[in-house]
Amino acid sequence: MLKGIALSVLASISFGVLYFYTQLLGALDSQQIFGWRILATIPCLTVFLWLIGDLSLIHKVWQRLTANPWLILGLALTSALSSVQLWLFLWGPVHGRGLQVSLGYFLLPLILVLAGCLIYKEKLSKFQAVAVCFALFGVGFQFWQHGSMAWETLVVAAGYSLYFILRKKLQTEHLGGFFWDLILCLPVAVYFIVMGEGSLQYFVQQPSLALIVLGLGVLSAIGLGSYILASRQLPLILFGLLSYLEPVLLALAALIMGESIAENEWVTYIAIWTAVAILVLEGALHLYRQQHNRKNLLRNVERVQHRLKDDA
Repeated sequence: MLKGIALSVLASISFGVLYFYTQLLGALDSQQIFGWRILATIPCLTVFLWLIGDLSLIHKVWQRLTANPWLILGLALTSALSSVQLWLFLWGPVHGRGLQVSLGYFLLPLILVLAGCLIYKEKLSKFQAVAVCFALFGVGFQFWQHGSMAWETLVVAAGYSLYFILRKKLQTEHLGGFFWDLILCLPVAVYFIVMGEGSLQYFVQQPSLALIVLGLGVLSAIGLGSYILASRQLPLILFGLLSYLEPVLLALAALIMGESIAENEWVTYIAIWTAVAILVLEGALHLYRQQHNRKNLLRNVERVQHRLKDDA
């Protein structure tokens, strides 16, 4: 459980850094950045899989594909869903729509929590229930204020939810499955690079851009890899609620980059940030109790040892 929580936090931090990182690729447009991100992420993700000992997962998916060619249809759909999300993640901050995208990540955990309760029959802890109430209030206030959500927000919330549910259904909710998602969207990535105006010339004019793109791949592999691993190791409800850390960081990054939160939106953000704080408090209490129980166990063991010595 703790490993899954740590991976989720690592993923959120990586995604927050990526929001800033796109500013280093200012010469490229969002489509070109997407293309180079896919090209750079595939080898970095392969190394990541090798380091954690999961490289065989790529071959396992290939074996399933050869045994059941119809699986390619499901993989094509998950690839399309993930490609849209990866593109939108980069498009948002480049076009001043970072806050709208981050709000989609705020809404996403609510849908995951709902899916966890309705589809997988998972149960909320008391802290998680309170956190969900705050988050629902924040999102509900946003709907009440505007009567709708930005398309970027809805695409993130609905698209990613469908992506995770479909991957569970296909039993490809591991990094091997995600590797094939990237492979299948590779033709689109190459198309964006080749058709982008001056895409290759920028690397001649700015040689350091190659290192920046490599860094983009490394950050993406760490963030996406940790995110997928966390989604496998945590119950869907806890995974969804922990995902609130990511939009908080994305929203802060968007603010630092010059975007602003409107006066009537502060209620939404404060409510959801409160939900995040409640989850942090629950995690801290869990760690305290675990440490306290461990100390009590050690004391009991020592007492038993002393009694055995005295009896001897």
